[in-house]
Amino acid sequence: MFTSHLVNLSTSVPYEEAISHPFLRDAANLALPHDRLAFWLAQDRIYAAQAYPRFIALLITKIPLDSTDPSIQGRSRRTLQVLVGCLDNIVREVNFFEDTARKYDLDIGGVRQGEGQVWLERKATRDYTAEMARIASLGTLEEGLVFLWAMEKVYLDAWSNVSSALRTKPETELGVTGEALRDLSYSWSTANPDFSNFVQGIGTLVDEYWTPLFQEVSDDRASKHVEAILRAERIWARVVELEAEFWPQLKEEEKMRIS
Repeated sequence: MFTSHLVNLSTSVPYEEAISHPFLRDAANLALPHDRLAFWLAQDRIYAAQAYPRFIALLITKIPLDSTDPSIQGRSRRTLQVLVGCLDNIVREVNFFEDTARKYDLDIGGVRQGEGQVWLERKATRDYTAEMARIASLGTLEEGLVFLWAMEKVYLDAWSNVSSALRTKPETELGVTGEALRDLSYSWSTANPDFSNFVQGIGTLVDEYWTPLFQEVSDDRASKHVEAILRAERIWARVVELEAEFWPQLKEEEKMRIS
C-alpha cells in the first residue's frame, strides 16, 4: 500500500521528531506547564478553525463529480463522503478545544464573554497554514489527499504515545494539566476508535488513488507516474517537517503572551 510506503520513507526530518517531540514527552511525563499546553491549544485552534475548513473546501472543488465514467463516479462520491466527514469532524474538534479550555482553565482566548486574543501566532503555525493553502490551491486532488492523511496520521501517532503513557499514571498524580492532557490525548489516539477509524478511512482513500500508480512505478521506473510519486513523497516529508515544528519549544509561551 502506498501509505505504508510513505510511513517507511527516510525523511529529512525524522518521523520520530514529529511524534516524539520534547513537548510530547513532557506531556506524557506530566511535566508540561499549564500555560504551554494552553499556548499550543490556541495555535491548534487557528489550524482547526480557520485553515482546515478552507483546505477541505478547496479539495472538494477538485473532485470530478461531473465525470460520466462509472468508476470515477464511485470514487468521487467516496471522496466527497470522506471530505464532508472531515468538515463534520473539525466542527466537533473546535468545540472540543473550547469546552476543554473552559473545563480545565486553559487560557486560549475567545472562549469566554469579552475575552480577546491571548497568544501571538507562531511562525510555525503560519508556515503550516500557508502550506495547506498552497497545496489545496495549486496541487491536485490526489496530492491534497496525501497532505490530509499525513496530517492526521502524524497526529494519531503522536497523541497515541501520550495517551498510552498517561493511562499508566495514577489518577491522583494527574492534576489539572494532566487531566486535560488525558482527555485531549485520548480523543486523538488509537484508544479512541472513532478517530482511529477516521484516519484509517482517509488512508484507505489515499491508497485507492495512489497504490495503482505506485505499483506501476515499482514495476517500471520509466512510468509516466514517476514524477507524481516523487511529489507525493515530498508532500509526506514536508508534513513531517511542519508537524515537528508545530510543537512549542521550551519556555516559548513566556514570550508569546499578549495579555
